[in-house]
Amino acid sequence: AAVKTGLADDPAASDLKDLDEARKLITALAGLVTAAAPEVSSTHAAPLRDGLRSVQLAFREASAVPDAPGQGPGEKWTGPVS
Repeated sequence: AAVKTGLADDPAASDLKDLDEARKLITALAGLVTAAAPEVSSTHAAPLRDGLRSVQLAFREASAVPDAPGQGPGEKWTGPVS
């Protein structure tokens, strides 16, 4: 999801940027992290949520058309990200 959002370190990775694919991957990750949270302790869930939030924010920055609050990728599962 990070590569598809444009967060890759490699300058050549800009060719891999695909926000439609990133939206799908972020939504899937949000569902996975949210579903797994009760099974893992908050010690393990917190870094996963932080990483997911970073990718969600990067998506918002990379998107030319902003989503309404709570309507961005994965926000159905995580709540609004700002």
